Amino acid sequence: MSDNPFPLSREQLLEAYKMMKTIRDFEERLHVDFARGDIPGFVHLYAGEEATAVGIMMHLNNNDRIASTHRGHGHCIAKGVDVHAMMAEIYGKQTGACCGKGGSMHIADLSKGMMGANGILGAGSPLVCGAALAAKQLGHTGVGISFTGDGASNQGTFLESLNLAAVWELPVIFVVENNGYAESTAAEWAVSCDSYVDRATGFGLPGMTVDGTDFFAVYEAAGEVIRRARQGGGPSLLECKMVRFFGHFEGDAQTYRADGEVEDIRGNKDCLKILRHRVEESGLIATREFDQIDQEVKALIEGAVQAAIAAPSPAPSALLNDVYVSY
Repeated sequence: MSDNPFPLSREQLLEAYKMMKTIRDFEERLHVDFARGDIPGFVHLYAGEEATAVGIMMHLNNNDRIASTHRGHGHCIAKGVDVHAMMAEIYGKQTGACCGKGGSMHIADLSKGMMGANGILGAGSPLVCGAALAAKQLGHTGVGISFTGDGASNQGTFLESLNLAAVWELPVIFVVENNGYAESTAAEWAVSCDSYVDRATGFGLPGMTVDGTDFFAVYEAAGEVIRRARQGGGPSLLECKMVRFFGHFEGDAQTYRADGEVEDIRGNKDCLKILRHRVEESGLIATREFDQIDQEVKALIEGAVQAAIAAPSPAPSALLNDVYVSY
């Protein structure tokens, strides 16, 4: 057995790969099923961005809170939300994480610290400020993680949250998932500064930029800023430069992308391939072990789809349930 050159144990590496593979297969399956007309509503896929969600979430526990985006399936899975419950939710079924009422853009599981995906751009940032304030007042070491796209980072709610977190010294990490496009507009056309770290600096926050296709780069950077927040060091910003394999939404013609762009990133910037190649090359984990995980994940996703198809739809009588909180 080779020495381990990585910052995670052998078991943790297998866990990370399985989580990333689960996200990838989940999204690839939704791509097919949505095109076939099996899934109601709107769907935005996270495929290609798995290293960021998993690299960050491996440092978290159920006391830590995250707020996601409309492209939230990867965040949900990495935070521990049940895959069967997620699939049923996307199919609009009673057994879903939100009883089939939220759909793709509003999956939540507070028991896992997943405060919800959100169809409103930038809306998660003030929510995690509240969660982080609660953690600070309660005296435990929980942190809040806000995921924001490069487009949503132009929203006033995001910028106001940076200021609020800095003033109150909240244990918050603002993650900017920069996949290069705000819907169909390239980031360089819509952002005035050279780096999102510049925005953090403007509010007195430390920030760093990492390669979001490199799981190890994300894991190490996230570990540093999360540890800092837990120890009372206040908020930080983490920009992850990444790629998405699909369009902004399912059905997006992607005419704004260059010829061969998607083929290039799938061939050369696939975070799963990069992780697997590095670990296999080290001799720490054998190819057959990764292949076994691939088969397990394939069965998991197929089982989740079949269970979602067979599950009942919400009863009409439940339409107004859960609209208001009952204290």
